[in-house]
Amino acid sequence: MNLANAYHVLYIAAIIVLTLLLFFCLIRAIKGPEVTDRIVATNMMGTMIIMIICVLALMLDESYLLDVALIYAMISFLAVVVLTKVYTGVYKEKKQGGKK
Repeated sequence: MNLANAYHVLYIAAIIVLTLLLFFCLIRAIKGPEVTDRIVATNMMGTMIIMIICVLALMLDESYLLDVALIYAMISFLAVVVLTKVYTGVYKEKKQGGKK
């Protein structure tokens, strides 16, 4: 077994582990119980997808996939910021409604 085959096996193992962890984060995002748990799980899922894309870039020796991962990171960050902003607005609205 040469070094290239060993790296290929390592990349496949990393993708399998990340996919399993992604599945568990999906369960946490669906189950909750709090909205904050769902937001954190969504952020973790985005991070793991970025990691999978980067491992694929190494495995396939395609550098353009790193650009795709960077763009996905920016979109994922923006999505989490928007979700947090919406949740904060709903929380403040509920808090003000409780005072009346």
